[in-house]
Amino acid sequence: MDKLIMLLATGFGLGRLPKAPGTWGTLAAFPVHWAIMGLSWQLYALSLAGIIVLAVIISGMAEKILDRPDPGMVVIDEVAGMLIALIAVPATFTAWLLAFVLFRFFDILKPFPIRFIDRRCHGGLGIVLDDLLAGLYALGCIHLLLYFFPAIGGA
Repeated sequence: MDKLIMLLATGFGLGRLPKAPGTWGTLAAFPVHWAIMGLSWQLYALSLAGIIVLAVIISGMAEKILDRPDPGMVVIDEVAGMLIALIAVPATFTAWLLAFVLFRFFDILKPFPIRFIDRRCHGGLGIVLDDLLAGLYALGCIHLLLYFFPAIGGA
């Protein structure tokens, strides 16, 4: 069971790559998003909520298995955060690339209140929550960019 938990927690091994595991792990969100983006908005929302709950549970279990707080190789939180950043973003290379860059920017920079929450919340929820907030920041920015520059979305 520990192997399955670690397989999911590391984004099928992407989090074990030696350089920038969070960046590599974020890439695992794209096939997941591709798989759910064609669903009705209700099923999409339900799927996203399920993935977030799974990310919290798996992150907490992986933290206990590794006996380290918020281990870098655990990237399922980046997947959940990036899925937030991709909500209603057109499936174009430019739009997805911008969402990816914005998510990584906010995940690394951790503007208020992300850093505050990152330092005070622990366990699975603490691991995932800062990435969800970074995803919300990226989501807001990408949609502003799409509004003012619709060509990004292929319009």
